[in-house]
Amino acid sequence: MKGLPRKDQCEIDESSRERHRREIPGIVDQLVLSCEGSDCFEHVSPEPIPSRESIIALIEKIRNILFPGYFISAPVDRINLSYYFGQEVTGLFEALAEQITLSIRHECLRYDLPCTQCLDRGHEATINFFEEMPGLRKALAKDVIAAREGDPAAQSYDEIIFSYPGLLAVTIYRMAHQLYEQDIPLLPRIMTEYAHSETGIDIHPGAHIGESFFIDHGTGVVIGQTTEIGDRVRIYQGVTLGSISLPRGALENLRKKKRHPSIEDDVVIYAGASILGGETVIGARSVIGGNVWITESVPPDTKVFLKSPDLIFKGTTSDPFLKN
Repeated sequence: MKGLPRKDQCEIDESSRERHRREIPGIVDQLVLSCEGSDCFEHVSPEPIPSRESIIALIEKIRNILFPGYFISAPVDRINLSYYFGQEVTGLFEALAEQITLSIRHECLRYDLPCTQCLDRGHEATINFFEEMPGLRKALAKDVIAAREGDPAAQSYDEIIFSYPGLLAVTIYRMAHQLYEQDIPLLPRIMTEYAHSETGIDIHPGAHIGESFFIDHGTGVVIGQTTEIGDRVRIYQGVTLGSISLPRGALENLRKKKRHPSIEDDVVIYAGASILGGETVIGARSVIGGNVWITESVPPDTKVFLKSPDLIFKGTTSDPFLKN
């Protein structure tokens, strides 16, 4: 049986398309109606909301200032450095102040809070952030040096700055933490969750992290909101600095209490270790072995390891996996 002529088939296809399109208004009505209930999270308002895309773009702009010359195509030298910083900082001021202002205004309107002069706060918080940038650069320089000293695979500082996910995550964390300390809503968490999505490293902006911090490899690292980390601490992939799970009814009372551990200076934590609880303190210069589970404090200068498992090899071949 031969098919229909092309013209006739096209007319049938067009008729089907139009028939199904006529169903769209009813679907739209149902979507609008669904936003009337309490189970719809929406921002249907003429008031603008902070832009995640703009905040991610801000991260790149800030990184361009913290590491001048690394992430742009045009060369930066001593002759044009002042011009470069002038251009970058001026553009960043407007963009960052706008997003901070929007986040404050959104919080105020969303939760019916008293007016806190969001426009003025946005400008002031941006200037405060700029004033902290030389200190941020010094802190990040120490993080870069710590990575070079802690990883024999690192061939140069440039390699670390360009390619290490741990440094990227810590760089964004240090930006976000400065804004978090100024009580800026939304932006800090958006920034660190972007770093999480890019690197697999989850650092809450509320954590306090000291100097010369190095995350080696990094995938799966979790550092909770109330974690305190001293200087010269090194951690590996899969480490969790978290809280102990509690019944749902107890969560509200603990939101502003310390729930995550404290790590003192010069501690090394190997892959897969989980250290939990707000009262847990890992003493200075301690070494925490891989895959351990710790919910109580460890004295300074202590090594904590799992007992070595018994490995069983079967067969006479040199490769134990070739025979059962």
